[in-house]
This record gives sequence, structure tokens and C-alpha cells, in this order.
Amino acid sequence: MKRLLLLALLPGAALAAVIGHNTPAPALSAARIAELPVAQRLAWQAYIEQSNRQMALDRATLARELKAGDAVPPPPTAGKMNAPLDRELGWYASAEAARIAATILSFQTPSGGWSKNQDRRGPPRLPGQRYANNAETMTVGTGSFDEPRDRFWTFVGTLDNDATHSEIRFLARVNEQRADDACRAAILRGIGYLLMAQTPNGGWPQNYPLEGGFHDGITFNDDAVAEAARLLQDVADGAPGFAFVPEPLRRQARAAAVRAVELLLAAQVKVDGRLTIWPQQADALTLAPISARNYEPPGLASAESAGVLLFLMQQPHPTPAMKAAVEAGIAWLQAQALRDHAFTMTPDGRQLISQPGAGPLWARVYDVATGRPVFGDWGKTIHDDVNEISKGRRNGYTWWGTWPQKALDAYPRWRAAHR
Repeated sequence: MKRLLLLALLPGAALAAVIGHNTPAPALSAARIAELPVAQRLAWQAYIEQSNRQMALDRATLARELKAGDAVPPPPTAGKMNAPLDRELGWYASAEAARIAATILSFQTPSGGWSKNQDRRGPPRLPGQRYANNAETMTVGTGSFDEPRDRFWTFVGTLDNDATHSEIRFLARVNEQRADDACRAAILRGIGYLLMAQTPNGGWPQNYPLEGGFHDGITFNDDAVAEAARLLQDVADGAPGFAFVPEPLRRQARAAAVRAVELLLAAQVKVDGRLTIWPQQADALTLAPISARNYEPPGLASAESAGVLLFLMQQPHPTPAMKAAVEAGIAWLQAQALRDHAFTMTPDGRQLISQPGAGPLWARVYDVATGRPVFGDWGKTIHDDVNEISKGRRNGYTWWGTWPQKALDAYPRWRAAHR
């Protein structure tokens, strides 16, 4: 009875059920690229070929660091990044900041990016030590959507979990305080990495060089596209720490940021001809929403969309298309707000419960066609009630949250400035 009452309170809810099964994201393959119009095909073929060259460079460079018979160092340990971007400016001239910068420099890949989930306060990378740790899925042959092609080579260059753009920004702050040549060289390589990793239609994959699966999709998760574009805008504007960047590279950065905004506008999902919000990740070629991990179905993503909306609202001269995107996205999120409920710990794990006065909350993912919340489980099942999925998945993933509130709070000021 309580379960039925809860379901009745959810917008558009019906009796809870397994409503589908998650399917893997389509690969960014040569066969799919061959079906594109010639003008698009050539650009994507060049993009794939460049990715393959960079992968070969990264691997070969690492292999050359060890002589025959040398022991391979253990991989770096996983941990929080701990490369703060919010300290007062003078701190970035300190010995502590210099030590962190030295570790960051040592872990930059030959292609110019960084891996993720590493404590940058730790020691510099050893010769022959892998760029990435063992924190991700490494088991092969299980059918996991997150299964790597190479269990010892994954997330070697990524925008996931704020990687790469955060390292570049940290080095820029250090450079601003003490004009460090090594930092400047790494910043330029990092900018080059972002330009090289940008897809022909203006987005960014989660990992570059490409590693296959959903990692090749245009990634809005962790604000990957927005943060890459925001950094390139700062480069183009000669923001503090980036004033040394040569003018030709600044022009490239500006053009890439413009293409990123165009991509964001193109990727906003339309349902019955009306703009809604954005997916967690989109197919690189079609921009259709795609799945990610086994329990992450394709759909409309509230957290990622909040990040996109904040980025668009930060643009100083919004076009009519940008304004329309913001208005539609904000309206969609406002309509989906769930009040008088909390996603909280109970004796049976985290559950969505009735709680007068609580909220508003938004589901992490919504079905594209129906606009109803959907939730995935380890077995790739898709459910319409978060309380029906396994305890482990309820406890280990934030299915309901307040992410859109920042965008909704910023909206009145933006609208007043851009009527």
C-alpha cells in the first residue's frame, strides 16, 4: 500500500516494473563513419587516424622508458586529486604548490592529457610507471559496458572526474605566480590535447585517445564538454595564467570554443519538436542519447544539463539560439521538480520516501520519450522505481539529487540581463 501511494505521488508514475534492458552504446567505428556523407566522412576518418597515432605514441613513449630487464613499477595508487584551484593566489608560489606541479608534470601523457583519480600530492611518476591507476573496471570477458579493450591501458588521457582541465588550470595558477617554463610547456601541450581531442562536430569524448565503447561518445558527464570549452575560452581571452599563449593558438582555442557551443545547442534533445535538456552522453555521430555503464541507461540527465545551462548562461553575448536553449532547459527542469520527498538512508538502504517539506529533487535520468524517471541496475535492467533496484545500486549512486537548483537560482539574474 505504501509503495502504491509513493508511486501515485510521482509525476506520471505507473506500477513499478522492469521496463526495459540497457544496451551498449554503438561503437565509433570505421563502418559507421563510411556511411556518412563524404564531407563529414573525411573529417571523422582523419579524427580516428589521429587518435590511433596518439595512442601509438603514448604506448611507445612509455615502453622506451624501461631498459631490457628493468622491473615495471607498480601503477599509481588511486585517490582524490588534491590539486586545489581555490587557494589564495600567493599559495601557488609556495613549495607545496611546486611539489604538486612537479607530480602533475610527470604524469602528463605524451599526447598532452592526464588520467584521473590520482593524488597529485604524491611522488612524481617513475620511469616506466603507467599513467593511469587500477581504479576502473579492469576485468575482461564479463560483458560489462565499461570493459576496457586493454585492462592495463584505460583512461590514459581523460576529461572524466575533472581530469586534464583541472591539471591545466593548476599549472596556469603556478605559472601566473612564478612564470615557470616547464609549466608553460605543459599548458601548451594540454591546450593542444584539447584541440586535438575535440570531435569534428565540436564535442569531446570521455577518453582520448579513443578507447572504445561509451567512452567515445560526446560526454556531458562531469561537465566534460562545458569545462573543456570554458578553459579554451579563458585561453582565447588571455586570462590570468594563459596570457603567454601565442596568438595563433589563442585563435584556435576561440574557434574550438565556438564549435563547442554549437555542439551543445545541437545536442539538446527534442521531443515532439520541443527542446528539453541534455543526455549524460551522446553518440558522437548522431548526438542521440547513449548508455554508459551497465546501470546508466540512455536518457535525459538533470545533473549534466544543469552544468550545460550554467555554462550557456555565462556566455556574455547569448544568441537567440542560446536564449531558446536556456529557456527550454530551465522550463523542463522546473516542471520535473519533485517536492515533499527525500532520497535518504533507511533500514533497507537509500530509498525515495515521502517527507513533507523536503525537496525539490530531480531524478538523475529521465526516459526520453515519456519524461519519467528511470533507474538502472547491475544486471542492465531498467526500472521505473528507484526503490525496486538492488540495495547496492541505490546506495552506490545518487539517483535523486538537487543538481539543477544552481541553474534555477542563476536563471532570474540571467533572464533580467538578457530580456
